[in-house]
Amino acid sequence: MKARATLFIAFRYLIGKRGGGRYLIGAVAGIALSLVPIMVTLIVADGMIRGITDRFLELGTGHIQVWENVRGLDANRLSLDDAKETVAQNEHVRGVWTEKQGIGIILGFEGRTGVTIRAVESGFWQDEGSARYLEVIDGEAAIERDNEALLGKSLAETAGVNVGDTIRVMTVRETSDGRAIPRTSLFAVKGIVSSGYHELDSLWCIINYAAGTRILDDALSYSCLLVKVDTPYQNVAAIARDLLADLHFGFGVYTWRELQAAQYASYESTRQLLLFIMTLIVLIAAVNVSSATSMLTIERYRDIAILKAGGMSPREISAIFVIAGLLTGLAGTIVGISVGLLIGRFINPLIHGLERLLSVFSRLFSGTDIKILDPGFYLENIPVVIDRNTVLIIALFAILSAAAAALFPALRAGKQKPVSLLRKI
Repeated sequence: MKARATLFIAFRYLIGKRGGGRYLIGAVAGIALSLVPIMVTLIVADGMIRGITDRFLELGTGHIQVWENVRGLDANRLSLDDAKETVAQNEHVRGVWTEKQGIGIILGFEGRTGVTIRAVESGFWQDEGSARYLEVIDGEAAIERDNEALLGKSLAETAGVNVGDTIRVMTVRETSDGRAIPRTSLFAVKGIVSSGYHELDSLWCIINYAAGTRILDDALSYSCLLVKVDTPYQNVAAIARDLLADLHFGFGVYTWRELQAAQYASYESTRQLLLFIMTLIVLIAAVNVSSATSMLTIERYRDIAILKAGGMSPREISAIFVIAGLLTGLAGTIVGISVGLLIGRFINPLIHGLERLLSVFSRLFSGTDIKILDPGFYLENIPVVIDRNTVLIIALFAILSAAAAALFPALRAGKQKPVSLLRKI
């Protein structure tokens, strides 16, 4: 019965219109306002990381790569083509393609630039995952001949070429005596494509696999199998182990997490740092709960005196104000997280609307448009990704911080002597 009375009194203090209740309502607003930027930051950071990661996985590394670790050591072991057939038989594999990759120089109308030459079997670009993220800016994305190439949007702009133009691609071959000799090949630009991410668009010159075997020297390039599976974010490591067991000696099998470990660790570190900075705001808001609880105990000294005179123990008195702080944190958390998730859900139209609004004023003074999400450095549209586990952890942290902040003034209220309190009435 006393537990129910304690909870009832704490709840009345929170929603009460008179006395110290207004302080707790202010603390609720403070916690809510502190959680909104955390939720928006979390959604934007996770969306950016997922959007960039998806593009690297579907257009770049694949989900798994199979490498030929040793060449010519064992004549009886599987070749890369045999390995491809073995990998394709795995029930979890969606597709497997051979890629030969090397470095070269493109000579365009506006100068020269270094590129990554990707010679991939054409079916890779028709895969559903690749087609989802590969946007055709001009021309076609299908390479039908050995002398056709696709260029990334940023690369084409740097080289100053368009669809239909002929480019010279310079590579290097190694002679039998170890000398490096340049080789120049002509390619017609079949299409200009974009992954939606500048770092990828500025590097790739895509040709078919047959052309790659012709212009890329084996000693100065590498070949591998690009593998895509049904669940790249879940059991990709287990699938990689199964493939390694099937291929036996001479091959290395690496997941996308291993291939880009440093890059994804950098993304995660940045995300954690942003969340840590935002969390400090929650701690500051929790201090307001302590101040609000202190003011509440001062204005409710009559209630404390009466409750103590009625037989409530100091612990039960303290529990009332701790629960009031806990309810304050709960209310602020519900409001703040709800508003933050709502803003995060519509972050793209909000950002684009803000860009248009700022551009109106910018054109009046400088004649230029404002781009908050410059596609040269960021994704133009941020995928909305909600990490439920992180949201739950943040919610619990905010609630417990509010309760902990209310603890000291609550203990002080419980230690008040009934006689001294009654004298103030």
